[in-house]
Amino acid sequence: MDGSTGRRLRRIRRRPRFKGPSFNQVVPNLVTLLGLCAGLNGIRDALDQRWQHAAAFVLAAALFDAADGRIARLLKGTSRFGAEFDSLADFCCFGIAPALILYLWSLKGAGRYAFMPCVMFAVCMALRLARFNAAIEGAPKPAYAQSFFTGVPAPAGAGVVLFPLFLGLEAADQHWSYVGAVAQHPAFVAAMLVGTSVLLVCTLPVWSFKNFKVPSDYVLPLLLSTGLMAALLMADPWAALAACGVIYLGMLPFSLRSFRRLRNEAEQV
Repeated sequence: MDGSTGRRLRRIRRRPRFKGPSFNQVVPNLVTLLGLCAGLNGIRDALDQRWQHAAAFVLAAALFDAADGRIARLLKGTSRFGAEFDSLADFCCFGIAPALILYLWSLKGAGRYAFMPCVMFAVCMALRLARFNAAIEGAPKPAYAQSFFTGVPAPAGAGVVLFPLFLGLEAADQHWSYVGAVAQHPAFVAAMLVGTSVLLVCTLPVWSFKNFKVPSDYVLPLLLSTGLMAALLMADPWAALAACGVIYLGMLPFSLRSFRRLRNEAEQV
């Protein structure tokens, strides 16, 4: 076999090359797609009045949302398409799904204006996501602001606004009729929707926990409290989720204080 024949055989046996994104770029988008499907399933279960499944699917969407960005950075597969797809999925899972779930669970029979808080929540969620996308291409934040979000992030907003549903599900399990009636009362649900909407679009600095450093003296208490919360989540998930919402809201003033302290230290340098 001469040299020209060998070269032709090598060209034939060469692996075909396909144009398109690498597999590392596709994997985060697949995770985002799973989160979007979870949010859509939550809407379906709300239409069927399966409230526990609806809440669980929204929580699953939050877990997928937390994973897709980290997977993209780990695989170095970040892309503009992935960022836009993630925002659209977040709007469906954390803007549309919680508002529709709460409307069907509590506000549906409360009169013609009962849908207005749901619309407000969805609009504020869209504005919050748009502002986040615009900030990515804007001027970089100061070093002291790198560990803070501007306003409550989308998954946390969905978890906070679903507090009445978590409380109502826990009351149903424990047969607390009065607590369940208060949790499902349209006025209480509407107040949670409006209050969370304000937290989404406000300029309150909120810990992002991405670059957050834990003092060594607090590591052991943090591990113990996390273990206790995990045990409570397995034993009584709705009580644990309701407690997480209260704890998160209680952290916001401390987040503001931490931001102001870091800003003052940076201005004094």
